[in-house]
Amino acid sequence: MTDKRNSVAELDAVAPHPGADRRWPALLALAFGAVAIGLTEFVPAGLLPQIAQDLLGAEYTRSPSDAVAHAGWMVTAYALGVVVGAPLIAAATARVPRRRLVLALLVLFVAGTVASALAPGFTLVLVARFVAGLPHGAYFGAAGLLAAKLMGPGNEGRGFAVVLSGLTIANVVGVPAVTWLGQQSGWRIAYLVIAGVFALALVAVAATVPDAPAADGSPAAELRSLRHPLVWLTAATAAIGFAGFFAVNSYIAPVTTEVTGLSAGTVPWVLVAMGLGMTVGNALGGWYADRDLHRATLLGFTAMIATAVLFALTAGTTAGLFTGAFLIGATSLFLGPALQSRLITVAPGAQLMGAAVNQSAMNIANSLGAALGGAVIAAGLGYRAPAWAGVALGLAGLALAAAGFTLDRRRAV
Repeated sequence: MTDKRNSVAELDAVAPHPGADRRWPALLALAFGAVAIGLTEFVPAGLLPQIAQDLLGAEYTRSPSDAVAHAGWMVTAYALGVVVGAPLIAAATARVPRRRLVLALLVLFVAGTVASALAPGFTLVLVARFVAGLPHGAYFGAAGLLAAKLMGPGNEGRGFAVVLSGLTIANVVGVPAVTWLGQQSGWRIAYLVIAGVFALALVAVAATVPDAPAADGSPAAELRSLRHPLVWLTAATAAIGFAGFFAVNSYIAPVTTEVTGLSAGTVPWVLVAMGLGMTVGNALGGWYADRDLHRATLLGFTAMIATAVLFALTAGTTAGLFTGAFLIGATSLFLGPALQSRLITVAPGAQLMGAAVNQSAMNIANSLGAALGGAVIAAGLGYRAPAWAGVALGLAGLALAAAGFTLDRRRAV
């Protein structure tokens, strides 16, 4: 617990505590930015068949499943942008005031999302998705640190949970709505709407979030944190273990239509179920992580593995599909605040890098899960196969988490 207390103490030095009348509007604005990120990250999961048909028409005519798997590279390209951008931006902006950094990142989101909507071909769309992913990790890092400070000492997990709640709100309301819009009007219109949401978040943050100086750090100090073995082990835990969620999430649309046999119009409602689960899991995970970080992590992985098994076995029925989607969302997002807090505690003196590296890890998970899910589909194993890949990835994450905590105990002796 010493590392966590030190982290909170360092956060306490970053910015003044505003009153409640200013705190919650600022927290909501930061979370609204995460709503927009949730849209740009998760909407492709519900529109992959439409994207494949539009951008990969000839391949889609030959083999719809192969084209859908190929279109999954849109998810991968965005995730790779996050992986590259998070540590680089964290290091380069170590001394930039956090509010100014968040605003600049939202501007980049607007530009990258508009480019994604307007790019004329699949290759250029992939490039635009990569660019749009660059600010993702640094946004969650800087916004999460601001929110943790606004929540006050001892509430680090809940501060990050507030920002992550934007992702859950996006999945409950925004992703299904924008998915439906994309199905009716085209996926490019959907992305232009997402760009508009980013623009609104930019205005909200500018109007409500108080000025806050950067931490007393430097690019060199942020980069030095990467020397710690536990940083890499914790990042690997998140990257591999959380990939189990993305293996399922990335192919929820074809599971709904091809395995359960429901219409494409049902996909947004399945996403609502998953988003509701994410909302519940995130709230519980933030609360639990502030009380017992180790147990929250191990319990989260165990539950995620169990629900992936349940999903694989029961997705052929409507009840199994909706129940499994809810539980996968809940158990996966239960892990979110714990993994974020864990990386901050093992990155001494470099909280922005720790928070950003967690987002890199999560989007390696996004890339890995989408890629492995697409690979097992392309291998002819069917649309249930990504869930079984998710089970294997979750087991690997659980083993890595246990190894990290064992190393912690040995260092404490």
